Amino acid sequence: MDYKSQFYLPDGSYLLNHSVGRPIKVAREGFERDFWQPWCASGREPWGDWLGGIDRFRSALASLFDGHKDDFCPQTNLSSALTKLLMSHPRLGRSGARVLMCEEDFPSMGFALQKALPEAKLSFIPQGADITDANVWQQHINAGLDLVFISHAFSNLGALAPVTELVPYCRELGVMTLVDVAQSAGVVPLSLATLCPDFMIGSSVKWLCGGPGAAYLWVNPKRISECEPVDVGWFSHENPFEFDIHHFKSHPTALKFWGGTPSVAPFVLASHSIDWFAALGSEQVRAHNQALVSRLYDGLHQYGANDFATECRSGTAILDFGDKNDVVMAGLAEASISVDKRRYGLRVSPHLYNDAGDIGRFIECVRACL
Repeated sequence: MDYKSQFYLPDGSYLLNHSVGRPIKVAREGFERDFWQPWCASGREPWGDWLGGIDRFRSALASLFDGHKDDFCPQTNLSSALTKLLMSHPRLGRSGARVLMCEEDFPSMGFALQKALPEAKLSFIPQGADITDANVWQQHINAGLDLVFISHAFSNLGALAPVTELVPYCRELGVMTLVDVAQSAGVVPLSLATLCPDFMIGSSVKWLCGGPGAAYLWVNPKRISECEPVDVGWFSHENPFEFDIHHFKSHPTALKFWGGTPSVAPFVLASHSIDWFAALGSEQVRAHNQALVSRLYDGLHQYGANDFATECRSGTAILDFGDKNDVVMAGLAEASISVDKRRYGLRVSPHLYNDAGDIGRFIECVRACL
């Protein structure tokens, strides 16, 4: 299949998919049909069509993650989703609740945890620890914990956490788990039916190519009755159209986390992109991505490119050329090759619409700079 023809692509080589995935053409077509046209139709109430689009968003997520749509709730972003969740659970809101996360987690998640749970004790797996090793995690996990926050993929490391080992281990100890799939959704397969964490948060802007503003919260149905959100609105109600200001009853599904009048456009747009990727399968995306990442590491190993074992890689390669990083970045920009740089080096993320030619041009440009 010619994947390049399915997306809107810039000139040059775009390898920034860990940041923002390129827009897919079916999403634009679907957005115009399901959001724009109902809005423009003369004398027509668009909300029925719009809410149908959000329902498709939840169904697409269920297909992608091997779950059920009732367990997904649309959210504006991951920080908001995390805050709503943390403040909803009585076990986490009590004084002295204990939460474990990593210093390598995305800082926004730490900010949300500290502000949402001011009475909790937050501890960290230190920076520099091998977060791909379950034994390292288990040294920090014990039955006294209430929650372990797990980034499935770490944005600055190009590495995966061993979720298939950690989630069952925590379950045996009676410790709740929250998995963040922001950097893995769409490029690393994950089955909620098999993994069964307690909670999951994610977004659509990166590998799912769905744009910003279409995040989501998944709640294990065994946990939903324990959660009582405080940030609610009429769409959190079991019957949003009851319109009785003296009566509120939480929606029995994850939609209890929804809130007030929802934004619609981001979810309608993302629903078509996620549906396309769900039909294709994360396994196929993963295979294509890893073939190109391997080619990248193989072509630059003599310059000190550090690789992980294949099963521990995320979709992103991290390349560190020491004091030559800025020189390489300037050369790549001049060659219209899009990557970025963080603490540990250059981040390079090939997607379906990238090919061996993109990787070859990247390697050739780096070699010339060095």
